[in-house]
Amino acid sequence: MSVEKNIKVSVLGATGMVGQNCLRLLKNHPWFQVIDVAASQRSSGKTYKDAVEGKWHMETDIPHDVSNLIVRNVHDFDSIPDDVTCVFSALDLNEKEETRNFEFGYAQKGYAVISTSSANRQTDDVPMIIPEINADHTDVIPFQQKNRDLPSSGFVAVKPNCSIQSYVVVLEALKQAGFPVDRAQVTTLQALSGAGYKALSNLALQDNVVPYIAGEEEKTEKEPLKIFGNVTEDGIIQATNLNINAVCTRVPVVDGHTAVVHIGFLDEVPSLDEFKSILSSFTLEPQLLNLPSALNRPIIVLDDNARPQPKLDRNSGEGMAISVGRIAEDTFFDFRFIGLSHNTVRGASGGAILMAELLTEKGFIS
Repeated sequence: MSVEKNIKVSVLGATGMVGQNCLRLLKNHPWFQVIDVAASQRSSGKTYKDAVEGKWHMETDIPHDVSNLIVRNVHDFDSIPDDVTCVFSALDLNEKEETRNFEFGYAQKGYAVISTSSANRQTDDVPMIIPEINADHTDVIPFQQKNRDLPSSGFVAVKPNCSIQSYVVVLEALKQAGFPVDRAQVTTLQALSGAGYKALSNLALQDNVVPYIAGEEEKTEKEPLKIFGNVTEDGIIQATNLNINAVCTRVPVVDGHTAVVHIGFLDEVPSLDEFKSILSSFTLEPQLLNLPSALNRPIIVLDDNARPQPKLDRNSGEGMAISVGRIAEDTFFDFRFIGLSHNTVRGASGGAILMAELLTEKGFIS
């Protein structure tokens, strides 16, 4: 559909790392214009540049159009500019229930809420979207609005955890080609920035590998089941034909989550050449809709046995590509591969913006 590409947006949690990345990526966006930034009470009332003084963690400068905006208290609805229709929420409150209610509070006021928080990911009537996989899950939004008595412009949609981004699109590409995967063993090597900017200076995480990240293994195992599930009037029914076992570790890398993935197929097994060709040629709805943040080829296949590497590959496709290498037949499963994605771009802000573009093109944001 044709959309009016002049949508005014707010960024909640704008002073944090994900919020900063969101502002960086929205600079000069062809559809979205940031006219409001919000954060905690201690930052409210300051100009944005003063609120992040000494705490701006992006390699580029603060976007000029944002630097002099006055930071709004995230709980203050009265001072939101009238023409804001969409908010990117990049914050978590003290308790998940508090965050869930906070997001629906904005939806109740008529705002489209695009969230990077985990609080509503397992809420049945909230779509958790990777646009290359489950664009059809936007169909649950009218049920969410009806069940919760939300205005026609208000809803909550979320992006999934960064730990799954480097392999689930691969599973979808194989399924679309007629080779559904029914089991996967995943070991993630997750970057420090996934734990927030304070992790970058945490001496306990430097020159170290931490073999456990609280909550990550559960998210890595469960969230794909919702993404691959089906929409009903009662919400999204999770898939039952896929089993995932995960081990999640923290490694001393700044950006870029790596996943070592072993997979088994339900029926027929592709050849090695077929496997690579399927990934290299994979496109779906974001490419068909020509969304601004969508890559022509979202998966990059690397034949060099020493790739992918975070330092070399995390910024491929401006951080939106999934880089896949070391594809080989496996002794215990059918195949194995190593995937890499930029955890704060594809896995957070960039993935949220791509989802918002999809929702705009489908008419949910206007």
